[in-house]
Amino acid sequence: MSAVEVNRATALAGVAHGFLGRRGGVSTGLHDGLNVGTGSADEADAIAENRRRATAAVLPAATLVTLYQVHSAECVTVCAPFDHALRPHADALVTDRPGLALGVLTADCAPVLLADREAGVVGAAHAGWKGALAGVTDTTILAMEALGARRDRIAAAVGPCIARTSYEVDLAFRHRFEQADAQNERFFADGRAGHAQFDLEAYVAHRLAAAGLTRIETLGLDTYADPARFFSYRRATHRGEPDYGRQIAIIGIR
Repeated sequence: MSAVEVNRATALAGVAHGFLGRRGGVSTGLHDGLNVGTGSADEADAIAENRRRATAAVLPAATLVTLYQVHSAECVTVCAPFDHALRPHADALVTDRPGLALGVLTADCAPVLLADREAGVVGAAHAGWKGALAGVTDTTILAMEALGARRDRIAAAVGPCIARTSYEVDLAFRHRFEQADAQNERFFADGRAGHAQFDLEAYVAHRLAAAGLTRIETLGLDTYADPARFFSYRRATHRGEPDYGRQIAIIGIR
């Protein structure tokens, strides 16, 4: 049995956290590895075991809390575990309670983990392009502040996501970002005719910096280009595969 691979950020040293991929799970076939996506067509027992392994690898004995993610800017403050079937429709969560493992699922979108060590407040955000543009990291920071965090103390890390070299978009997509802020053009590189390459990781890091955070780390791991380590929605689509797995990023307070 292979060990669960946990990618950690120096910026979050001392905080229980991890960006996980597909290594160390029990799923097979298209979902081979540590698939934690209950929305996938994987076996329910395998998903449950993968979630257990993922949580144990980051914060043993904690209760995993995840959301019904909808590519929004909504953030939930978690005071106690909730029934998975009743999980909120949102894309970020924060807590100041020990024993809760906050988790966000991704398969190309950017997972963002945040912590104010002094205040004992942590957060996790799922930042796809829609949520990132809508300000999901901003709402996460505000929710952390409501629990006593200070943005000049918050450290953040952006985990494995699709990289610019792998993320081709059309010009209407690019125009949407430039309409929001003309300076967003810097996150696009010219591609083939009628297309551009979008740097989601850099854009998310920019939004964190624009919100006043000064300790921001990007892991620089491309989910699309590394099928041995990460699930990727876009890669599965390009291959014509009928389904895909999801990886998880977890943070909590010991």
